[in-house]
Amino acid sequence: MINFCFILMFFGLLSLSLVRSHVFLCLISLEFIVIYLLLIIYLYCLLYSSSLYIYIVMLTFYVCEGVLGLSLILLLIRCHSNDYLSSLYMW
Repeated sequence: MINFCFILMFFGLLSLSLVRSHVFLCLISLEFIVIYLLLIIYLYCLLYSSSLYIYIVMLTFYVCEGVLGLSLILLLIRCHSNDYLSSLYMW
């Protein structure tokens, strides 16, 4: 199961490296990676019978990362009227 999660996380990294047009698609790829990373942490906590405090802390960080990404998309849409990744470049 953990190997399957690593494979899916690799596909998320691959999609993140291939998709370079829209910020929203990059954030979806990042959330895909984060979900499987959180699943791997949960499985390790269950496998080694450790406490789930690290799981809760990481879940909090991932929620904050998602909210920050959505606020970035809203800022880009309000300022530039699109969500192209090229809008982030200053040149």
